[in-house]
Amino acid sequence: MPGTPTDLTRLRAVLTAFFALDGFIFAGWVVRIPAVKEQTGASAGTLGLALLGVSAGAVVTMMLTGRLCHRYGNHQVTVVCAVLLSLSVSLPPLTHSALTLGLVLLVFGAAYGGINVAFNSAAVELVRAMRRPIMPSFHAAFSLGGMVGAGLGGLVAGSLTPTQHLFGLTVLGLVVTVLIGRPLLRLQPPAPHEDAPKEEAPPRRLNTRTRGLVVTFGLIALCTAFGEGALADWSALHLQQDLDATAGAAAIGYSCFALAMTAGRLSGTRLLERLGRTRTLVSGGTTAAVGMLLGALAPTLWAAVLGFVITGLGLANLFPVAVERAGTLAGPDGVAIASTLGYGGMLLGPPAIGFMADWYSLPAALTSVAVLAATAALIGFLTRHAAER
Repeated sequence: MPGTPTDLTRLRAVLTAFFALDGFIFAGWVVRIPAVKEQTGASAGTLGLALLGVSAGAVVTMMLTGRLCHRYGNHQVTVVCAVLLSLSVSLPPLTHSALTLGLVLLVFGAAYGGINVAFNSAAVELVRAMRRPIMPSFHAAFSLGGMVGAGLGGLVAGSLTPTQHLFGLTVLGLVVTVLIGRPLLRLQPPAPHEDAPKEEAPPRRLNTRTRGLVVTFGLIALCTAFGEGALADWSALHLQQDLDATAGAAAIGYSCFALAMTAGRLSGTRLLERLGRTRTLVSGGTTAAVGMLLGALAPTLWAAVLGFVITGLGLANLFPVAVERAGTLAGPDGVAIASTLGYGGMLLGPPAIGFMADWYSLPAALTSVAVLAATAALIGFLTRHAAER
């Protein structure tokens, strides 16, 4: 039987807090990367290799976490990974070489990948129990946490050393984990309603057909994350280099994109209730494709920024819907597969854009984001019978 409405509401609040904490801690680390680079004496190239530790740790751990969630439960794994994430964020400023930095980032990345699989799996269970498409609200909390973490990091950068700042994140993360972890461990994972329709049934075994569907939804996550990674690393350079924007104006482009993503996710539940999953995927991918063509090819700064905003609104709910569908089909294993593919897309995006920019031009390279967004829309349409409510 599903939990009481009060229990479900409490569980939603606790999971939302974990998503926000994850975004807050990760953004706090990101804003101190330049200072850690200077401390370690790493070149741009060696720093890039060290930063791959985050990605490598996350990708390797994501598949393992799916099994751990099956064995110990999503809630327990979420709390353990939150503790590990909070502890490991304090390690990077203690390093003094690119090698040791890369090694501690493997640990940080493992915790980051683990908690993402665990709390997304818990969120999928809650979506199924509540029978409301609330998945985007959790990802909106992650985005808001990231914005707050980055903003606070910028404010304290001048007065706190990286060691002091990230140790402060450790303390705050552990305190918050204790406060919200205890109720999470007390709350039982919700079961779906007995009268739930067939598509809301418990996850299937990972047979060939189910695995194929999960990978297909993972490809939507990949297409979406490719665009997020590409815009994070290349949007400012495009505005500055190709449209003669100042450094300050160029930074506005990604900020507007991130704000649009957050706004789109905050309104995602209402959008899904009105349109359903298929139309949300198709319209979102199509909107992002149109927006990115404008962002990449517009002749003026503000037209390009408008394109980034449209792109953010379009991409906002693709990843949450893809992960939710994969998790509904195959539980934590499905979340792990889709998350791994999505994270792979975020890894692939920036270097792929760089290579294409060398071969052609940066505006032409950025149109690949539009191509993949359109691909996500097409996949959403072709899987409409599996994706619809």
